[in-house]
Amino acid sequence: MKMTFFFVAFMALVSPARSEDAGKTIPQERVAPPIPARILGDIPDGTPPPPAPPKPAFVVPARDILATTTQEQGGRTITIRKIKPIALPAPPAPPPAANTDNAAFRERLAECRASHPVTPVLSLGATVYRFKDFPPRTLVQYWPGHGDEPITFWSSADFALISGIHSFVGTDGLTYSLFMTWSTTDTTRSTATSVPNIPVFPDGPASFAIVGTPPADSSVLGPIQSLHDLYNSEFQRLMTAYEGRERARLQHEADLKANPPKPKNIVLNYWRTEKPAQTEGGNK
Repeated sequence: MKMTFFFVAFMALVSPARSEDAGKTIPQERVAPPIPARILGDIPDGTPPPPAPPKPAFVVPARDILATTTQEQGGRTITIRKIKPIALPAPPAPPPAANTDNAAFRERLAECRASHPVTPVLSLGATVYRFKDFPPRTLVQYWPGHGDEPITFWSSADFALISGIHSFVGTDGLTYSLFMTWSTTDTTRSTATSVPNIPVFPDGPASFAIVGTPPADSSVLGPIQSLHDLYNSEFQRLMTAYEGRERARLQHEADLKANPPKPKNIVLNYWRTEKPAQTEGGNK
């Protein structure tokens, strides 16, 4: 089941946060008017990436091969070759210690931090429940960070679609990176599937309902509301990309079934080096 993060009432200056247990509302104050949320970058749609450039071949002249042994394993041949030592470049000298105890360095550091702000990571875990004659519902766990307790909520959004979002700008103007693990539970395939108690959602735009006591600081729900804003405004784009990813996944599975990969032979090269001689004062 795809988890969708949408907090409908967050659009007003004072918005109600729904709670499955308490049914109470949380006033949410805004210091500044929200800006439209937007997705950053492309949404994966199943299009294969361009092939990686070929790696340069590692060729060992026959005269430099000192010994060779082979063994069979898992339908492939593993060749182990002892070769003459290869001269490797000396490691670079360590850089000189930076002088950080001066005003110029602190000024440059402040400028760097101002121009490269830290990007918050939005951590979510979602389970999408699918039904035969009912829209999908998503159970989501959200970790706000800073040692806060996780927040659980139900969403009427399909979070499988949201899985295509990697980063976005929220209504608060901050850039977020989305890290989400998700799975799907198809209740139509098993009558033994246990479905939790799901709240009733109104028709219309996707929304979410907090399970248990709403967070004391309602601002932590800002990025969740932004995700639901994006889901509602970019639904067709998200759906098209998700369907493309699903087609690519099914095609990849069919290709693997029709043409299972064959184990490739491996060649391992190694050489021995002598330890430096020891003296009473230490290494030579």
